[in-house]
Amino acid sequence: MMLRHLRYLTAVAEHQNFTRAAEALHVSQPTLSQQIKQLEISLHVQLLDRSGRTVRLTDAGETYLRYARRALRELDAGTRAIHDVQDLSRGSLRLAMTPTFTAYLIGPLVERFSTRYPGITLSVREMTQDRIEAALAADTLDLGIAFAQARSSEIETQALFVETLGLVVGNNHPRAGTQTPMDLRELEQERLALLNSDFATRRHIDLHFRDHGIAPRIAIEADSISAIVEIIRRGQLATVLPEAITREQPKLHPVDLSPAIPHRTAALLRRKGAYVSAASQAFSELSSTWS
Repeated sequence: MMLRHLRYLTAVAEHQNFTRAAEALHVSQPTLSQQIKQLEISLHVQLLDRSGRTVRLTDAGETYLRYARRALRELDAGTRAIHDVQDLSRGSLRLAMTPTFTAYLIGPLVERFSTRYPGITLSVREMTQDRIEAALAADTLDLGIAFAQARSSEIETQALFVETLGLVVGNNHPRAGTQTPMDLRELEQERLALLNSDFATRRHIDLHFRDHGIAPRIAIEADSISAIVEIIRRGQLATVLPEAITREQPKLHPVDLSPAIPHRTAALLRRKGAYVSAASQAFSELSSTWS
């Protein structure tokens, strides 16, 4: 068995078709079929069911592929380790953040990192925490910035700072500029624009409302922080945002809530046992000093 056999099996399983898999691998279809057959012979088991219109894994194939993918991830990590430059004169870093952090953290943090390590190529993506954890587990990301309550047992977290959430209104709202706190019961009379339930921020807000028996009037749901900001800035709706966003955005006004929404801990996420490159270590150290 050779490394290419594992890559060939993975491709056929993904495409469920020898021809499409061969095209993706840039090999001929007969060569691919022959290599997979050699793998089956060496293992003394049938890995693929070729009897239908699509090629499917057998039960043995499903089991073997889980280990093959794990082995390929570790080998890819080993390749990155070999080419990792400890002096950080070159290298790469794959990073993702949840949307609330891209709204206020990504700019200054990435600018600071890029200024200090100009030879490191950064790939930055925005996604929900669930997707970040899945990508870290699959080794398609090096680091994520989300929240300390990781759902996956494969993910470890490093606390960075405490994030405060609060009610926010625009210039046209009657509460703009007032200092009087709003009771949560009063909030039930407000029309709210919130992130949709795919986001950890929304789940955190909903949990606080449920804990206090509040049923808010949600007029608008969006999948973008920038959309929420524009809606609040120009209209009379209210929202809940991190205080850091409110401070940076013009024409937004914080309104104290009573009781306040609990703080939450921003955290750096990585896969347990993952290879830590010099670039990952440098970014971890830099982000740990953020306040």
